[in-house]
Amino acid sequence: MTRNEPAGAAADAPKTADELLDAVGPAFSKLRRTSLLEVENPISAKDLSRTLVLNHVLEATQDPDREITVGGVAELLGVDPSVASRMVSDTIKAGYVIRGASQRDGRRTVLHLSPAGRELMARFRRHQRSAFEYITADWPERDRLDFARLMLKYTDSLADLRTRGLAADAPR
Repeated sequence: MTRNEPAGAAADAPKTADELLDAVGPAFSKLRRTSLLEVENPISAKDLSRTLVLNHVLEATQDPDREITVGGVAELLGVDPSVASRMVSDTIKAGYVIRGASQRDGRRTVLHLSPAGRELMARFRRHQRSAFEYITADWPERDRLDFARLMLKYTDSLADLRTRGLAADAPR
């Protein structure tokens, strides 16, 4: 048993393909909590929630042809627009996001990270990496890198899920 393996884990490990696949959902729910691990410079629970918004704003603003609005945040998070509005307002009050006029349509309000928002996201990324490295410290290097590659492949495939869902809804 390694330091990362709880007592009895081997006995509780899924034994069939169905059991393994059924265990994926609960495993995902545990992943976000690893961000609260007390590795270097822990992120507060409140700022951790704010990173949900900041991640989407950061991603959108890295592409000069994209803009992100409160409605876009709502869609990406899968929440009601009023919920997204409160979340965005909180990140603005905290000084992490700035509202601005769209360069394509001056009537639209778009979101940008402030310098403080960029710093929080850089700190959050360092924190996430520290947590990953701590959790997987006794894994073989190949397993660590394979898991990282597969996780990135999985998240890249999430966009396809939305496209498939739209295709399934299309009239035939």
